[in-house]
Parts: sequence; structure tokens; C-alpha cells
Amino acid sequence: MSPLPRRLASSALFALVAAAATDASAQASGFAIDRFNPSERGSDWFAEDSLDLRGTLRTAAGVVGEYAYKPLVIVNANGSTAAAPVKDQLIFHLGGALTLADRVRVAVDLPIAAHEDGTGGQVLTAGQGVPYPATNAGGVGDLRLSADARIAGAYGTAFNLAAGLALFLPTGSQEGYLGDGQVRVMPRVAVAGDVGMVAYAAHVGVQVRPLSDAFPGYPTGSELDLGGSVGVRLWERHILIGPEVFGSTVISSGSAMFSTRQTPVEGLLGVHVSFADAWRVGGGAAMGLTRGFGEPLVRGLVMLEWAAPYVPPVGDRDHDFILDSVDACPDVPGVKTNDPKTNGCPASDRDKDGIPDAIDACPDVPGIKTDDSRTNGCPSDRDHDGIPDSEDACPDLPGVPMSDKTTNGCQPDSDHDGIPDAEDACPDVPGERTNDPKTNGCPNLDRDHDGIPNTEDACPDVPGPRDPDPKRNGCPEVYVQDDVIKSIDAVKFAPAGTLLLTDPATKRALDGVLAFLAAHAEVKHVRVEGHTDNQGDAAANRALSAKRAAAVVAWLVKGGVAQARLTSMGVGGDSPIQDNTTEEGRRANDRIELHVEP
Repeated sequence: MSPLPRRLASSALFALVAAAATDASAQASGFAIDRFNPSERGSDWFAEDSLDLRGTLRTAAGVVGEYAYKPLVIVNANGSTAAAPVKDQLIFHLGGALTLADRVRVAVDLPIAAHEDGTGGQVLTAGQGVPYPATNAGGVGDLRLSADARIAGAYGTAFNLAAGLALFLPTGSQEGYLGDGQVRVMPRVAVAGDVGMVAYAAHVGVQVRPLSDAFPGYPTGSELDLGGSVGVRLWERHILIGPEVFGSTVISSGSAMFSTRQTPVEGLLGVHVSFADAWRVGGGAAMGLTRGFGEPLVRGLVMLEWAAPYVPPVGDRDHDFILDSVDACPDVPGVKTNDPKTNGCPASDRDKDGIPDAIDACPDVPGIKTDDSRTNGCPSDRDHDGIPDSEDACPDLPGVPMSDKTTNGCQPDSDHDGIPDAEDACPDVPGERTNDPKTNGCPNLDRDHDGIPNTEDACPDVPGPRDPDPKRNGCPEVYVQDDVIKSIDAVKFAPAGTLLLTDPATKRALDGVLAFLAAHAEVKHVRVEGHTDNQGDAAANRALSAKRAAAVVAWLVKGGVAQARLTSMGVGGDSPIQDNTTEEGRRANDRIELHVEP
């Protein structure tokens, strides 16, 4: 056998090996092995309940068929197969439901095993054998009677809550693994709902199961029962498709709770199709997820059901059991209240304006009721400018009528700079907002406030002095930008050498850096980088750039900068700032950079 089939087969085996010595004549008693507990007829799911508890004397009936492969296989302690008491099962669940008084439902489910097949054997325990008989007879399982009552919500809304009780009568044969031989009781709570196209359901219950230790050392007593589902409704809600997960764990024994063998869990993918108003068919497939007690390798499911269509009370369009004549929200399901303004409306009304959030276009702002869904619950004219909020592009700021829908109700803004003409000192020229009424809305002509217009300022974001040289006008000799100490003048070296030139530009640059570092003690460390163009050997360029950076550091140290504030490194031609294919670009790349470090 290949690894994958072998793993799948092993996941279906329920390994029951007794923990204590057992008399050789003892025989393992039977129990209800089927872990699939179908929902009541009328539900949209296989295992979960959609809680459709609508109507009075409304009926549903149907059959759910299931085929389970290898739900109970016994192995010896050495791993060899001892017996397969239930190798496969074919069970049909016949059921019906009756809804009473729009809130309470009673139901019945009778499982009938049309086919069961298995092989018996013995499991060796402490040197002795425990017989495990096979079943091949089929027959009736434990009859389930149940009752559930709606506590809150309604079918088809976002939240529906119900509680109930299921009673399992001992009509099934223990020898056929179809019943416990004792009464079982399961109180349960379920929720369900629809949010748009998405449907969900979940339940939790406690099955009180007197039968325990059906197999030596492995209790089968009371269980915690859990399940959940989520799916999508398609084709005008006639199709529901989605996964379900259901399982249980033994809680009557602390050591067994959530253990692998006593916690069977199955994953199911199903589809249900409704047609002809009252009929529903479905199909699905499930597989075991935990190798738990009674959990088959695979399970196939089909169903056929008829449920009487729900007919709402006369004059109840939203089906919330509140007549339209007294329903303040006749088209939206709601709750009954003593206030005629909210009776039949959803409970939530955040702005307390008497209009439920579900139909309130402005749920957080108190408003008035209108026949227009776009304005219902909204203030009619929040800014009192005579333009309805539904047409007002600026509903919170008084404005004037305009033919353009995007500006109707807004204040005029001739230059479209976002500053109304009434506040704009330059209404015909786009500008910037300021706190100064004299400049508000005007172009920012001098961003760095150094008295030099931006159009003439070579450094418009850094204040600097005037200079006849356009490249230097408005720029300080030395300044910091993006953590780099920059100078108008460049530091120059002898061609292909490391000797600092003594030309005026180089001197101004070095003197400026020296003065800057002297004035800014908060600058604790500067990394001096040497860069070259890409001409020549890369290693030689890197060595040359390192020597040049070191020469700058030596000059600054000689000028009074502490050595501890400076480091140097050579980058060579690895970080160009301009194109190396032009002479101008190569001159720009042949440079010194000073980086401020933390």
C-alpha cells in the first residue's frame, strides 16, 4: 500500500486497547456508534439547525441518507487488525417536524440501518482475549424526540437564538451498534442567521449518556456536543453551499475529555437546493478529522425533504409577526415595543431620533423622517444655507447654489485652491492656507522666509544670504539636509591625488564645515565618505577615495574637531549621483560627503 492510502486508512481506525486486565469470557457491549446527528427537518443544513421556527402548525418531513465507511475498526496492541465490528453502514433518517405558535417546534427522527457489515474478533488485553462481535443485521436505531423554542431574533435575520432538548429512546439494538440500551438526554442551545449572502449556524449541547466503558478502558459516557457551519446563498437563495464541522468529546471522565479517541470530529461540505416552493434536495461528503470514537474514514450524505411554505400573517410584509397596521417599519423585520414610533422596528437607534438604524441614512445624527431613503433620518439642511443636504456638496458649511453638483452648496472658490473666496487674500491665484489673513490663499513666494523669492532662491527651503552668483543665491555656506552636511562649494583634490587643494572654493567649504561642527556640539559623530567616478580600476578608486576622506578628517582634526567625532571610509565609484558618461557627471561623482550619524 502506498503511503497516502495507508495514512487515510489509519486515520479511520479507532484503536481501542484495554488498559486493565479483563476476564477472557468478557465481551464488549454494543452502543450507538453513529456520530452523525442530523438536524431537524426544515433546516437548511445537514448537521446544524437554521432555526426556521416560523408559522403555526407548519410541518416538514423528509429523509436523510448516510453511508459511513469504517466507523469502528478494532486493532490489537501490536497494531494488527483484531476485528471490524462495523465496517460500513447505510442508514436512513426518517423525520418530521411541527412548528407551533411561531416560536416552538417539536420533531422526531428515526434512524433505520438498511445495511451493516462487519467482522468480529478478539483483542488481546493482558494476555487475555476480549471478544468484539460483528454486526450484519441492520435495524432500527434510537428514536430521537426533540423540542426547541425561539428565544430571540427571527429566521433570515442576522441573529436567531433558540434552546431545546433532545431525548433519545432506547429503541436501537446494542448488539447491532445502533443504540445504547438506555435513555439519553441532550439539552442544547443554537444560533443561526443570515448576513447578506452569507448564512451561518452553530450549536452547543451536553448529551447525558448513562452508558460508560462500553469498551474496556475507554469510557463512552456523557459528552459535550459542538458544531458550526457557514455558507453562501446563491441563485436567489435557492442554493446554499458551505462547510459544516461537528463533533463531541467525553466529559464524564476527566482523562477522556478532549483526548483523541474520545473526541470525534468530522468536516462536511454540502449543498442544498430548494425548488417548487416546498421541496429541497441535498448532497454532501464528510471525513473524519481526529480518528475519534465512531468516526468513519468517509461519510456520504443525501437528503430529500418537503417543508410547508411559510405564509406570513395577513398584512405583515416584513414577516416579523407585527401587523403592518401597527408596524412603524413594515418593510424591515423588527421587535415589538410599546412605542408606536418604534414598534416593529429594529432595536438599534444610535441617534435616538425614532428612526431605526436599518433605515436611517444618518444613523449617528438625529434627523427627521422623510420618504426619500437618501435623506430619511438626516437633518433636512444641516448648514441652513437653503440647499437640502441630499444636494449639498458641502452640507456642513453654508454656501451658495451652483450648477456644478460637485460644488453646489459650497462657498465660491474661483482659483480652486480649496480656500473660499471670502477667506482667500489671492482669490484668482491658487495658493496655500495660512493663519495670516493677508497671505491666506496666496502662493508661498518665499518658503524659507529669507527674503529671496522662491523663483530666485537656489536653496528655497533653507534660509541663506543673497549672492550675485545664481547658483549660490539664498544658500548658506553649510547646511544639513537629510542628515548630510552640505556646502555650496565642493572640496577639491589634486588630479588623481589625495592632496587637498588650497583654492578659495575648497577653503570656503572646509572652513564652513569646521565652523558648523564648532557651532553644533549636538552633532556627535560624522562619517566622511570619499567618492569617485567610474573611470579606471574599481579597487584603485576605492583606495583613492578612502585616502581623500582620511585627508579631510585629518584637516578637520587639525582645525580643532575631536577625532572621536569623525570617521572616514572610501566608497569609490559605487554610489554615483549623476551619469558617468558625461564629463560634468563625472565631476559631480568625484566628491566628499559628510553624513551625520546618531
